[in-house]
Amino acid sequence: MSIKEIQEEIVDEFSMFEDWMQRYEYMIELGKSLPMIKEEFKTEDNIIKGCQSKVWVHAELEGDKLVFTADSDAIITKGIIAILIRAFSNQKPKDIIDADTSFIDEIGLKEHLSPTRANGLVSMIKQLKLYAVAYQTQLN
Repeated sequence: MSIKEIQEEIVDEFSMFEDWMQRYEYMIELGKSLPMIKEEFKTEDNIIKGCQSKVWVHAELEGDKLVFTADSDAIITKGIIAILIRAFSNQKPKDIIDADTSFIDEIGLKEHLSPTRANGLVSMIKQLKLYAVAYQTQLN
């Protein structure tokens, strides 16, 4: 599936819920299904700067696709990174770089997060795209 198709699927899933309590519960569930980062990658280098909670993200190139694993010490944050990884993992670096992230606004995530969590969300997106840029450079 393309990034756009996955994003549309996520938007559809979130639109099934009536209120934000249900959406938060769903995000917590998504966090539980997050592809877990190996302990050896839970290093200072893999912590996303700008997040209130600790969020570790690791990226590896498998063939021509970037595969992300992550973890967080906060359940909502774990759900947020799980949504982003679902959209961007197993995709080509160039597609990640070019990807639109307006699906985040479509599900209303940013406006329902505290300012510090919203900043963390922006930092997570930025970090995933930076990994993509780094790996795209290697591929060129």
